[in-house]
Amino acid sequence: MNFQVTVLKVLVSYPDGFASLSELKRDVAILVTSGREWSERTTKLAARVPGLEIFGQGLVERRDGGWQITDAGRTVLARMEAQSEAAVDPQVAAPGAPAAQPALLAISGSERRRQQRRKRRRPSSNDARHSFKAS
Repeated sequence: MNFQVTVLKVLVSYPDGFASLSELKRDVAILVTSGREWSERTTKLAARVPGLEIFGQGLVERRDGGWQITDAGRTVLARMEAQSEAAVDPQVAAPGAPAAQPALLAISGSERRRQQRRKRRRPSSNDARHSFKAS
């Protein structure tokens, strides 16, 4: 998992690109623990920008108790994702084709938390069947 790509993805999911440190930590923790797919995805995206340094390159700024993605950060993320889409879909890379729009996190932080709570509350059918044993 590439932490810097994850930070960019989280920040771009907020309407103004700003997240407090507590929001950022919470959202990053959710993504980091979401499974191998996220790790593989961020590693592939990071490979498209060797030497990625979100603060040193001015892609993210620290301000007012949080972090905010800059226009340069949005551009770099969009470029990473466009290259990713081009690798999957040759039509995206065709000359004269419109630039691909960056894929944003489809689920807001609050919606992700609701979904996780639902999953924890909902026992699987196997759990329900085996919770009562015949004596």
